Amino acid sequence: TTHYLFIVVVAVNSTLLTINAGDYIFYTDWAWTSFVVFSIAQSTMLVVGAIYYMLFTGVPGTATYYATIMTIYTWVAKGAWFALGYPYDFVTVPVWIPSAMLLDLSYWATRRNKHAAILIGGTLVGLSIPMFNMINLLTIRDPLEMAFKYPRPTLPPYMTPIEPQVGKFYNSPVALGAGAGAVLSVPIAALGAKLNT
Repeated sequence: TTHYLFIVVVAVNSTLLTINAGDYIFYTDWAWTSFVVFSIAQSTMLVVGAIYYMLFTGVPGTATYYATIMTIYTWVAKGAWFALGYPYDFVTVPVWIPSAMLLDLSYWATRRNKHAAILIGGTLVGLSIPMFNMINLLTIRDPLEMAFKYPRPTLPPYMTPIEPQVGKFYNSPVALGAGAGAVLSVPIAALGAKLNT
């Protein structure tokens, strides 16, 4: 009983951490302006939680299950905002499941080698999360329109929405997010595995 209770606690707490780490993109108003921050946060949080959870159980498929839990949580939050009268696109549900499936696949294909899961799986997650979420963001309405028409009640004054100057700071948020996510996922996943042993 303690074993399964621990798994539930890890899953729930990791889910909350991951969703909070993605607060920059969880709300559509900051989706585009903070894409790189989101990519780094979500890549590392997904890999840390999934690797820890997966190595604890030793079962390939656990990472996908973990990502599914997070997706359900976020859809519930999206529904809650929608019920309060906000538009459907006010909350963006990040795409975690395909990247988690790649992590599971690397763990399974390398015969449950945890080092391969960290190196190969972590890199795949870091490269794929920005791509999947960029495609996801293309399906939503204009984030700036959302920001001005439906400002978040908890938005601090210094985060007042302004016209994003994406081109001035970096040429490709997808490339930057993918590169940073891939580079940072591996050492942080290794740290998670080290804590697990």
